[in-house]
Amino acid sequence: MWETFGAATFATFVRLDVLRDLGSALNPFAAQQLLLGIETLSLRCERHASNAMALARWLEKNENVSWVSYPGLESHPSHEMAKKYLKRGFGGVLSFGIKGGAEAGSQVVDGFKLISNLANVGDCKSLAIHPWSTTHEQLSEEERIASGVTEDAIRFSVGIEHVDDIIADFEQSFAASSALNDKAKI
Repeated sequence: MWETFGAATFATFVRLDVLRDLGSALNPFAAQQLLLGIETLSLRCERHASNAMALARWLEKNENVSWVSYPGLESHPSHEMAKKYLKRGFGGVLSFGIKGGAEAGSQVVDGFKLISNLANVGDCKSLAIHPWSTTHEQLSEEERIASGVTEDAIRFSVGIEHVDDIIADFEQSFAASSALNDKAKI
């Protein structure tokens, strides 16, 4: 391409490849949708963070949960740093360990009714995933542990639903999990 276009190679590349693939500007509908989303972004982020904090505190006290990782909790090892840098909230993603291991973790995620089982973050709806049996399943056990994925871990992206609805879904899923209930009988 350099031999043909010389100094104009980059401009030609942008015109031929980038503009062809991405377009030169948003279409009017996409621009309107983007504007609508941006207008409420700060409100949604506040709701994500407040819901995540409330859920993390609830999970920390729950007998079915062995650990919770959320920088807003005083128990988190990076809490002081998070307070310094995350002045408007600690985000909407948390992880926690479910007692009963991989089977219980998978059952809890599958048992949600309101919460979706998806590998995504930042959505308006709450999303949960059991990485051990889904996104990291192709790795060996040693590789999973080395990457910080334990068999009891559930990653949770907190949505903007009412936090009481999120907690109610957790309660019904915990109650329905036979792995959790069998553990309680032992």
